[in-house]
Amino acid sequence: MNRSENLTIKKLTIIVPAFNEEDGIGQTLDNLIPIAKKNNFEIIVINDGSKDKTGEILNSREVKIINHPQNKGYGAALKTGIKAARTNYIALYDADGQHNPEDLVNLWNNIGDCDMLVGMRGKDSHQDWIRKPGKWILKKTADFLTGVKIPDLNSGLRVIKRECLINKLHLFSDSFSFSTTSTVALMNMGYYVDYYPIKVNKRVGKSSVKQLKHGTNTLILILRMVILFDPLKVFIPISFCFITFGMAWGGIGYVVASRFPNTAVLLSLTGILFFFMGLISDQISTLNKK
Repeated sequence: MNRSENLTIKKLTIIVPAFNEEDGIGQTLDNLIPIAKKNNFEIIVINDGSKDKTGEILNSREVKIINHPQNKGYGAALKTGIKAARTNYIALYDADGQHNPEDLVNLWNNIGDCDMLVGMRGKDSHQDWIRKPGKWILKKTADFLTGVKIPDLNSGLRVIKRECLINKLHLFSDSFSFSTTSTVALMNMGYYVDYYPIKVNKRVGKSSVKQLKHGTNTLILILRMVILFDPLKVFIPISFCFITFGMAWGGIGYVVASRFPNTAVLLSLTGILFFFMGLISDQISTLNKK
């Protein structure tokens, strides 16, 4: 359903986290504010402990500003904005000039019955080649763990029903992993997540993302989220590998030495333990969902 005729009724809050974005935040807001006024959107910018001129630039723009006295992280800034929003829908929008306001309007107009509509970056979007290997690993991991082929795991532009997030914010990371873990979580909880094509520009200024540190943390967080919502996806494959290898090693030992090696017994028992740990974790996960 196209929502252009209902914008005055169902307003949208745009949440823009900003940390040391003096090079890009001014132009980002200058492009975004006219679109927001035209469509009756609200803009909340979270100044996440910036040490440069970001705060000074924000004070000269017509937006709602929330200041963090110190840097808490990208995810923490988004949580602050989500809590402060008073609309049914919120949008996440980066401060570095990557996004186009027209793409945000397209997401809003096509949200339909989605709980979350994510901006899917196309091949014509700017991409940092150094980040591609890490993103590929994260995407393949998330695809396997969620059982869904995710077109864009960590896009920073998305429109979400606020009620889907507001009581689950404690589950999400305070760091740059917020987009990734929120995608995995909502999919595992059965929310309707869809994608809409957008084009992303080259960011303005220097990114504060550290690839090795944040990529490793994201991978760990994905595993934590799936263990929380669907632990059998983790425990059953591990159990199967241990039991299969143990039985195979035991068969070889029996043929060669006419006895079942102790290591084969240990491997098989470890697999069985993982299986029952998975069942217990699954029961706890079911109770947590309720």
